Amino acid sequence: MLKGKTIILGITGCIAAYKSCELVSRLRKDGATVKVIMTQHAMQFVQPLSFETLSGNRVITDLFDRDFEYDVKHVSLAKEADLFVIAPATANVIGKLANGLADDMLTTTYMACKAPKLICPAMNTNMYEDDHLEENLNDLKKKGAIIIEPVEGRLACGDVGKGKMAEPVDIYEEILDILMPKTDYENLKVLVTAGSTEENVDGVRFISNHSSGKMGVALAAAAADRGADVNVIYGRIKVSLPDNIQGSTKVKTTEDMYDAVMEQYKDADIIIMAAAPADYRMKRTFANKVKSKELVLELEKTPDISLALGKVKGNRKMVIFSAETENLIQNAQGKLEKKNADLVVANDVTKEGAGFGVDTNIATIIAKDGQRWDYELMLKRELADKILDIVLTLWF
Repeated sequence: MLKGKTIILGITGCIAAYKSCELVSRLRKDGATVKVIMTQHAMQFVQPLSFETLSGNRVITDLFDRDFEYDVKHVSLAKEADLFVIAPATANVIGKLANGLADDMLTTTYMACKAPKLICPAMNTNMYEDDHLEENLNDLKKKGAIIIEPVEGRLACGDVGKGKMAEPVDIYEEILDILMPKTDYENLKVLVTAGSTEENVDGVRFISNHSSGKMGVALAAAAADRGADVNVIYGRIKVSLPDNIQGSTKVKTTEDMYDAVMEQYKDADIIIMAAAPADYRMKRTFANKVKSKELVLELEKTPDISLALGKVKGNRKMVIFSAETENLIQNAQGKLEKKNADLVVANDVTKEGAGFGVDTNIATIIAKDGQRWDYELMLKRELADKILDIVLTLWF
């Protein structure tokens, strides 16, 4: 399954390094090319020869090694990678990566690499629960890294708690998910709304909000990657639409988005309302720029797209979003019921990493039957796949 894929595996100084032998073996059996980088401390636990035998490639251990055909090794390795994995990842190396330090072959290659990155922490429970470690992991998540949390159990030091590196089979499955996208949305049609809308005040001003469209675009990309026929209705967005979607409609105002959704929803199996349309518009707009010392705005409500759609959607499944600053669960459940939605994704936009314009989110997902899923900080693309997984599990 992984033929033609190159995986860079970084191994750091931890007793869990021996587990990575099994990971390399699994990846090789699946056809992947595995190139291993070991830190100096990692070699105190497992010898490079073990990984060279399993991978069929020379293990890189020294940034200044001269015994190879010349190239800038950390750069050339970084360019080859389809995925960069660090398993195990110690607190020390996590701290370096989070703070942009590059003083050995592993950290310099990591910094030069533009491929997806997967980090598998392993350490003593007290170290894992330290505030600095948590901050560093959150920083790495914000920069795009995927973190596989350690598991609970008896540690090498004798303590019992969370800190054991995830099992090789679980890391392997995550690698497959990253490199071999699912096709479980084939034959399904998905309509996604994304971004914010604009309501004119005068010739130069308008009312809008901080939505960047990143969550909606992540959902569209995830659904398309999984085989869906995806159509996007979008307003102001700060990211590019995926190349593999089937159609798109650019709108300006909330009423424009309302009209587009009500016209196109019948072709969809799943409707994901990830846009943040403006809730209010001017009762009266001005054609020219207003230059008075004071400007009093008289506003009226814009059409509630989700509310209208909930009345006519029939058997189609509708996912809505609830961006809140207080009473998160109560407000989200109220919207779920009022709008006849099937799933609500609620997030507190006051939390760091969960607001508008960032690449991450923190969410609680609630289904109409009361089931609930709570997710900590993760990339919006990861959350998009979680949402799609839930929709597929519950209804398709």
